[in-house]
Amino acid sequence: LARIQTDSVVMMLRELYPDLRFEIAVAMSTTGDKILDTALSKIGEKSLFTKELENALERNEVDLVVHSLKDLPTCLPPGFTIGAVCKRENPLDAVVFHPKNCGKTLSLLPEKSVIGTSSLRRAAQLKKKFPHLEFRDIRGNLNTRLKKLDEKEDFSAIILAAAGLKRMGWENRIGQLLGPEDCLYAVGQGALAVEVRAKDQEILNMVSALHDADTVLCCIAERAFMKRLEGGCSVPVAVNTLLKDGQLYLTGAVYSLDGSDSLKETMQAGVSYPHQNEDGPNDDVQHVGITAKNVPGQAQEAAENLGVELASLLLSKGAKHILSVARQLNDAR
Repeated sequence: LARIQTDSVVMMLRELYPDLRFEIAVAMSTTGDKILDTALSKIGEKSLFTKELENALERNEVDLVVHSLKDLPTCLPPGFTIGAVCKRENPLDAVVFHPKNCGKTLSLLPEKSVIGTSSLRRAAQLKKKFPHLEFRDIRGNLNTRLKKLDEKEDFSAIILAAAGLKRMGWENRIGQLLGPEDCLYAVGQGALAVEVRAKDQEILNMVSALHDADTVLCCIAERAFMKRLEGGCSVPVAVNTLLKDGQLYLTGAVYSLDGSDSLKETMQAGVSYPHQNEDGPNDDVQHVGITAKNVPGQAQEAAENLGVELASLLLSKGAKHILSVARQLNDAR
């Protein structure tokens, strides 16, 4: 999947810059790829899927790195920035069923059916919605997880991001799409990010042509929400964003590990601003790690403020307690 995502970004760049030569020089494993016998939320490393790649960027071995945006922490290490956020693929979660359960939905699965997911966010929401089901960790890349599902009888279904399945060409395996009423998605889910050296103006200017303005604004709001909550993969934090008629609607939620305790609110903000030529030092203002030169600065600011305000509202209603209990319980598991 990482290779397919990288190829898709390189293809877009080749179309934009036919005179430049792009070489995919490095394929490397990250901590998150190597430790497969432990739940993601237990490894405790903030940059599970990014650290090794950033090291290569720092050493000038590579000029840009393609990530799933949801894997990137809201605070990037100094010297790095997200130079492009590509148009978002479907951000929803999808259920892939064991062949014997083909044609079913989660609500129709028998009592005590086991569902595989490595995400606390998915498990917390779905436990509450489908109390008759059991949830168990499943790790590995998409191929590995689907193999575990199909070849063994351990799982009745697994939950994956619809975007990954679509990029792999496995859309036909999606048995059920989980809408916001069933499961809010992860911050940045479905969007690809291109990380570059913050001071490398040439590369930054080049990749900024890949920015999708709507996706940028939605993801800035989501990342600001997550950052203010101090969330990460060790706590269940979820979002849903909608940009319509110049208004950005952000729904954010926090959950206890079993989903019994939760807080959810929606706020909106106007993000329709004209683009002004912001020459000079303001050019490279980062909003939660994103540098988007071709998206109006005021719109980015409004999106970031929206995320911060929504998180502050949840914190005022007790989100900190829910998250700290979830974190403690997760650490003790």
